[in-house]
Amino acid sequence: MPSWIGAVILPLSGLLLSLPAGADVKARSCGEVRQAYGAKGFSLVDIPYQEIAGEHLRTCPQEYTCCTTEMEDKLSQQSKLEFENLVEETSHFVRTTFVSRHKKFDEFFRELLENAEKSLNDMFVRTYGMLYMQNSEVFQDLFTELKRYYTGGNVNLEEMLNDFWARLLERMFQLINPQYHFSEDYLECVSKYTDQLKPFGDVPRKLKIQVTRAFIAARTFVQGLTVGREVANRVSKVSPTPGCIRALMKMLYCPYCRGLPTVRPCNNYCLNVMKGCLANQADLDTEWNLFIDAMLLVAERLEGPFNIESVMDPIDVKISEAIMNMQENSMQVSAKVFQGCGQPKPAPALRSARSAPENFNTRFRPYNPEERPTTAAGTSLDRLVTDIKEKLKLSKKVWSALPYTICKDERVTAGTSNEEDCWNGHSKARYLPEIMNDGLTNQINNPEVDVDITRPDTFIRQQIMALRVMTNKLKNAYNGNDVNFQDTSDESSGSGSGSGCMDDVCPTEFEFITTEAPAVDPDRREEDSSAAQLGHSLLSWSLVCMVLALQRLCR
Repeated sequence: MPSWIGAVILPLSGLLLSLPAGADVKARSCGEVRQAYGAKGFSLVDIPYQEIAGEHLRTCPQEYTCCTTEMEDKLSQQSKLEFENLVEETSHFVRTTFVSRHKKFDEFFRELLENAEKSLNDMFVRTYGMLYMQNSEVFQDLFTELKRYYTGGNVNLEEMLNDFWARLLERMFQLINPQYHFSEDYLECVSKYTDQLKPFGDVPRKLKIQVTRAFIAARTFVQGLTVGREVANRVSKVSPTPGCIRALMKMLYCPYCRGLPTVRPCNNYCLNVMKGCLANQADLDTEWNLFIDAMLLVAERLEGPFNIESVMDPIDVKISEAIMNMQENSMQVSAKVFQGCGQPKPAPALRSARSAPENFNTRFRPYNPEERPTTAAGTSLDRLVTDIKEKLKLSKKVWSALPYTICKDERVTAGTSNEEDCWNGHSKARYLPEIMNDGLTNQINNPEVDVDITRPDTFIRQQIMALRVMTNKLKNAYNGNDVNFQDTSDESSGSGSGSGCMDDVCPTEFEFITTEAPAVDPDRREEDSSAAQLGHSLLSWSLVCMVLALQRLCR
């Protein structure tokens, strides 16, 4: 005989003995409960057909019940599982927003860099031919370092750009003076004149400002999307406390035990349970909202003065302009270098006597936009930013809103319109206790969930700290500063890789204080055979100047 049969007979026999003669006793059927319980996928073997005494129940009211001990345990686990799934479903929007948009932005930025490098290579091959190809590693290294910075490498953008211009000056100085031989020490002296002589005009200064602030904003924004994605994924995987599990069981499945499987919890009752169970998640909201605000600020920069697309698309044109400036001012630059570094030694006769190839055309040919690679990731940065801004705004206050979103679900509660015929934790009636405020400390008097307000969840505190650190980086990026290089140089303009925008205004032109160019790597200063070959291919610079002058007259 099943155990529950005895549990039915003994209480009923005691009840019969205590009733007056002739009294009619009719135990309530558990048919509806059996049907609902089976629909959950559970076995019906141990479910009574009629109510039994409820002294064995640990969570639900110990009155006549349709639940055995085994049923209460299984339903308790079911309530925990359903709660975890509800939180994951409710936070699905914010999680997919950060996952999908991180992927889109990352693809866009990477493809933008690839396209910019390809565009420069194609243009310079057409414009400068062998001269470029034999010195292309200078430009390849530039893009390699930009990519390394974007992907999180420890690259100081200002120093890297200074190094690029110093290397380019060394190469070009040899090409415009093929009649001389330059030692490594001499070339090092030449590179130190980069800032003083400004052989490339104002292009390096402007490009440094544009590249540093655009790359800082782009990299930090993608890092922000990464942090948002990780925090959302972690926080959405809840681990309810024993007190929370008891409250969930009482709210979701004690109606089953009372023979009321179709009666749903009262809305306000649900809110108090969820606020108790998700108290720590609600405490994440303040830092999360600050993080979202900072992301929106940097997004505005990406649309405006820090638009990396508008910087990288014409970077080949800007570098070509700098080379033209160097060509036009070569005689003055050479004279000042010779004055400061001394007269170089003459080159061997064979090197200075070689003639230039007839097909070399030193005049820069303006680019044709139709010749450019297709737009990165098949879209534009403006469209991406507009989209992400809308999604970010919708994700504010998401964690404190979780209880309200869950309790609005018609699968969970009876709704706000049905406050009388709902489950209040004890019976089908109105729920009277007041609704608690959000956050851990406000749950001290929560009537439904036992919450220890003296022990904040360490996991949630870690996520709060991660958001705080990222928010600080975003604020720095908004002002054009790279937090990774703060205070690396007392002579810099506030940070090692920053543009120094003050307040909310970022002017189009900056007075930028540069430090002395870093010492060039000896390996890069080595005068290799390619540089020598390029020197052999040029006539004396006076002839080149005459050609340029004639070309300008003919334009």
